[in-house]
Amino acid sequence: MRLTGFSDVGLRILIRLAVQEDGHRISTRDIADEMQVSYAHATKACAHLSSHGWIDADRGRGGGVTLTAAGRTALLGDVVRSLEGDDDTELVDCSGLECPLRSACRLRTALATANEAFYASLNTTTVAALAQAPTRALVLGLTTG
Repeated sequence: MRLTGFSDVGLRILIRLAVQEDGHRISTRDIADEMQVSYAHATKACAHLSSHGWIDADRGRGGGVTLTAAGRTALLGDVVRSLEGDDDTELVDCSGLECPLRSACRLRTALATANEAFYASLNTTTVAALAQAPTRALVLGLTTG
């Protein structure tokens, strides 16, 4: 499985915020610069993360984003599933195909099982765990350089 660029940006934002002091806000522009992503992508990802309650976002002077308690304890698989827009879309789309195996194919079931195992495996890790050493030192180095 390959993650979308949107998921990559969203995960980098969560990791960046997880190393931040609790309650300290950082602007979306600063996050975009530090994580080397476009401001537009960072803004879109922050809006998505905020809509799920994983970050708190305030506009204007004194605004910015910060990780919520729910964001800190969020399970990685749940976050990735959300960012990927997983609405039970199959890995292989057989609709419209004239496949001779279609009536007895086991591939779709095997791939669905593997996909669920992927998310279950990711759900053994929290967002806070992603920000532990050595990642923490690396991210903090980005904020001072």
